[in-house]
Amino acid sequence: MAKLGKWTRRGFIGAGLVAGGALVVGVAIRPGDRTDKLEKYVAGEGEHLLAAWVKISEENVITAIIPHGEMGQGVHTALSAMLAEEMDADWEAMEILEAPAIKDYANFPLVREFIAGGKAVPGMVFDTLNGAMLAISKSMNMQITGGSTSVRFTGTGAMQTAGAAARELIVKAAAKDWGVPVSSLRTEKSVVYHDASNRSAPYGTFAAAASEMEPNIRPKLKSRKDYTLMGRSLPRVDIPAKVNGTAAFGIDARVDGMKYATVMAPPVHGAKIEQVDDSAAKDMPGVISIHNMGDYVGVVADGYWQAQQALYALDVTFTTSDADALNQDALYAQYAQALDSGKRKVLHKTGDVTKAEAKAARIFEAEYTVPYLAHACMEPMNATAWVRDGVCDIWCGTQNPLGTKEAIAKAFDMKSENVTLHTALMGGAFGRRAMTDYVLQAVALSKASGHPVKLIWSREETTQQDHYRPAVIGRYRAALDADNMPLSWESVFVHKMDPPEASLIPYAIPNQKMQVVESPSHTRLGPWRSVDHTQHGYFTESFIEELAHEAGKDGYEFRRALLSDHPRFVKVLDAAAKLGNWGAPLPDGQARGISIVESFMTICAQVVTVDVSEGDPHVLHVACAADPGLAVNPDGFTAQMQSGIIYGLCAALHGEITLEDGAVAQSNFHDYEILRIDRAPKIDTVIVSSDARIGGGGEPGTPPIAPALANAVFNATGRRMRSLPIRDVSVGVAS
Repeated sequence: MAKLGKWTRRGFIGAGLVAGGALVVGVAIRPGDRTDKLEKYVAGEGEHLLAAWVKISEENVITAIIPHGEMGQGVHTALSAMLAEEMDADWEAMEILEAPAIKDYANFPLVREFIAGGKAVPGMVFDTLNGAMLAISKSMNMQITGGSTSVRFTGTGAMQTAGAAARELIVKAAAKDWGVPVSSLRTEKSVVYHDASNRSAPYGTFAAAASEMEPNIRPKLKSRKDYTLMGRSLPRVDIPAKVNGTAAFGIDARVDGMKYATVMAPPVHGAKIEQVDDSAAKDMPGVISIHNMGDYVGVVADGYWQAQQALYALDVTFTTSDADALNQDALYAQYAQALDSGKRKVLHKTGDVTKAEAKAARIFEAEYTVPYLAHACMEPMNATAWVRDGVCDIWCGTQNPLGTKEAIAKAFDMKSENVTLHTALMGGAFGRRAMTDYVLQAVALSKASGHPVKLIWSREETTQQDHYRPAVIGRYRAALDADNMPLSWESVFVHKMDPPEASLIPYAIPNQKMQVVESPSHTRLGPWRSVDHTQHGYFTESFIEELAHEAGKDGYEFRRALLSDHPRFVKVLDAAAKLGNWGAPLPDGQARGISIVESFMTICAQVVTVDVSEGDPHVLHVACAADPGLAVNPDGFTAQMQSGIIYGLCAALHGEITLEDGAVAQSNFHDYEILRIDRAPKIDTVIVSSDARIGGGGEPGTPPIAPALANAVFNATGRRMRSLPIRDVSVGVAS
């Protein structure tokens, strides 16, 4: 199994210097770019950087350098396998390092894939394009883990290319050394073979010579039929340490002389600290210092419990604003008014909805509502900071190490090179750890107190000071012909789209228009697993089910007919229906529901079997079929589908953040519930492979689950679940 490592201090310095002389396309180092002067800094004698993402030692140790964090998604396993596949490297013997948080390790292949969208780029401009993308990614401090981009963008755009380029360099060096044609050599498991002379040698033998050669920036990649690692289930490299307890998460950081801190921000987002009376807290045992930071108050103490108790003893007053009067009903009323009279921006348009409605036999409408959602990370927000003598070290789990480092440098007027970020495993993230608020607080409290400080948010602070998935109201309208088949589809909803394609539908409805209106509130918002695909997956797959009912059609057959021009969708839909025993009889009180959503280039369909005989819905079984093009690590992909389903069920059955007097009402898991193990369903997953580009795995399992559940509840009760969460199936919209 590949081994997971960490950068040494020397490794950080060396990587920064060597990357400065690296080929900007991220494939390899060009000869003459100070390679001879800088290679000694790479972290060890006898190691050679053949590509921005791979180095080889003369002892034949191959190290994959991964520009993504590990938060349970198995990214280190998948990306190292993609590099090893094209390099013909021995994956079992590889080592893995996370890329350091420096600008020259900004993830430009990710930016390139976002901009180019997978389109072919002429070889003559490829180098120039990559140079431009590197400049953009540096300016954006782009080293993000999110958006299901790791495998589908970095893997395909960087790791495979780097592996193939590195293999070509090794083979060329071997051919030159042995005086044989390149075509006479083959490679396997980090060894070069010349069968005609019965010669063989490990890659490391040729690493030094290969590092002096000009790389091929567009190396030929393997055909999928020739893969030996990709598409094969490999053991996750992060699991052993998590099992034996040696895995280092952010909260495990230890620094000599470290103190502990916790914070309290105003309950109404956007407010400030007006006054702090610390008379009852400052002399409590273990308390070192109390700090009014304007946006929050922090306590530094010898231990976390001492800091927390002192924080509770503070008498804090906050500034007030009109937001203090806002509650959840008022927020939804504000959204409704915006939908009634706000300026609509058209996001997508096909055909002419107005003309279709003029010809329609009737119009069918529905309105759906989803609440704010918290991230509910199992590991509370935390970071450890040590600011001294103009330098800062920070230890944390973050989804954007480079962005976090640069945010620290900017906020505290420090030179970027004086900030060192030590990455850690993340105990849950799903978008929350893409934010920098908790890290900046740790740095500020270390600077203010003069101590190394480990900041830990309480569960209450973690729940009430989140960056929430937006609450949304969506209105849907369809023109139906005499047979109740849809002629048009129109939607309007609050909040701008992320990503813009989330509101698109795959169905063959000739006239479509998707629109958005803005209705801002004071509550902090942020990315949540699958971002707006979760809201719009629920909206669109609920509405298409309602249209099927209006047409007197089975939901599965109705979808299938409208997807006839999309064979990938049909294949996935059929696979889910088969796996979920669609149409088979069920006991009284049980029913099935179906949905299908494409997100992050992966198509996912789910069939939910629900039991409503006890009142609250109990999901018994979920059948999941997904087409990611190719599942790089099938076991890992299956685990991500299961994870996405459970995460989505938590939201569909329980998730709801509400406002009272402008503040978040929920505070902990007793009133922001998650799914308990005794209510977790059996999940079966089938991977439907295709020749499509590789899609994402971390998020596509989440969007289909809520509508499949809502549709199942309707089939069991005859009531439409047009609002989430679904707690009481006796309350709904009777059809």
